[in-house]
Amino acid sequence: MPLVIVIIGIILLFILIAKFKLNAFITFILVSLFVGIAEGMQLEDVVQSIQNGIGSTLGFLVMILGFGAMLGKLVADSGAAQRITSKLVSKFGIKNIQWALVLTGFIVGIPMFYSVGFVILIPLVFTVAASTRLPLLYVGLPMLASLSVTHGYLPPHPAPTAIAIMFDADLGKTLLYGIIVAIPAIIVAGPLFSRTIKNIKATPLKEFVNPRILEDHEMPGMQISIFTALLPILLIGIATLADLFLSKDFYLKPIIDFLGNPVIAMLISVLVAIYTLGLARGKKMPEIMGSVGSSISGITMVLLIIAGAGALKQVLVDSGVSDYIAYMLSGSTISPLILAWFIATVIRVCVGSATVAGLTAAGIILPLVSNTGVSPELMVLAIGSGSLMLSHVNDGGFWLFKEYFNLSVRDTLKTWTVMETMVGVMGLIGVLILNTFI
Repeated sequence: MPLVIVIIGIILLFILIAKFKLNAFITFILVSLFVGIAEGMQLEDVVQSIQNGIGSTLGFLVMILGFGAMLGKLVADSGAAQRITSKLVSKFGIKNIQWALVLTGFIVGIPMFYSVGFVILIPLVFTVAASTRLPLLYVGLPMLASLSVTHGYLPPHPAPTAIAIMFDADLGKTLLYGIIVAIPAIIVAGPLFSRTIKNIKATPLKEFVNPRILEDHEMPGMQISIFTALLPILLIGIATLADLFLSKDFYLKPIIDFLGNPVIAMLISVLVAIYTLGLARGKKMPEIMGSVGSSISGITMVLLIIAGAGALKQVLVDSGVSDYIAYMLSGSTISPLILAWFIATVIRVCVGSATVAGLTAAGIILPLVSNTGVSPELMVLAIGSGSLMLSHVNDGGFWLFKEYFNLSVRDTLKTWTVMETMVGVMGLIGVLILNTFI
């Protein structure tokens, strides 16, 4: 009976979000109440469980996502993202244009939310395609594959970070493993796949063709742009490598660990960006703080959705459902990594949102980590891969791609949906291979 209640709850989640278009945060709270009450919890206990779930989920995450949004906004508004793109394109040349855009999408995608990165970089894709006379999808898909992978796999993006916190996974290791898994996924879903769809013609709408492109003197230099965008990754990466290769007694170890703490790394990066991309370029503090302040409004609903998923997760735990599911699945011969990926895939197909799919799947599969000894970092990546699968008409990213590239629904399914599915499948394969060595 507990499993039936959970299934009904998840179906209710699907229907309210996909069919009735109810706000995801409201839906999560309603479903959390339904599952808790149906499982026999006292009314006050259900409310307390929801509060605890929201608090434990956001306590650490709100700082990571807040600083991440600020850094992404500073990188975008300063022209650093455009500088990175234009410089890489000029260095790689037309022949290797796809690899330039793959690298651009990866560098810019790490500190920036997917939709923000998409809107910032798409005008440059149109410019590159027009100047090189190459097919638009041939130029654009490699960059979007990179953006999608960073969104689904890598901290400090919302879903991977929140799932890592749920599983008590090390963010540094998750990032390191994620980059290893991401590289082949991007190559297959980006440059290789885009070469097979040259016959599909994309003609961007006129209003997207001539956006304002910053002049050279308006943008920061290439080195400072890359350094600022990737600084949190550098700090977290150094701390992760230090854990692997340095003795715990090494006198600088506490300082390295402190600087590599994700919250501190993001804070330092924002402070550096305020100077390198703002003050050092002659901007006044009120203008810079205007960008920083406006960045937060873009993540408010993301935070609430994550909070709602945290509430449902806590209700599943407190009502005993998670332990029941873990017991039911304990005898399964299916790898927990495959199971986590599959559950995330099913939810993604039904709901559309990668963030909702990842967080909901994490709440269901959470007990398996402690019972099987599987790497929590790989569980994060398996769920992240599944959450990107089979994007279709109920996913906002699907329509963003369709409208900007002015494609039919059929051609969008043949390009965007296939690309996202390749990313998801390659992610699972990479996780399973990595699992043999960890």
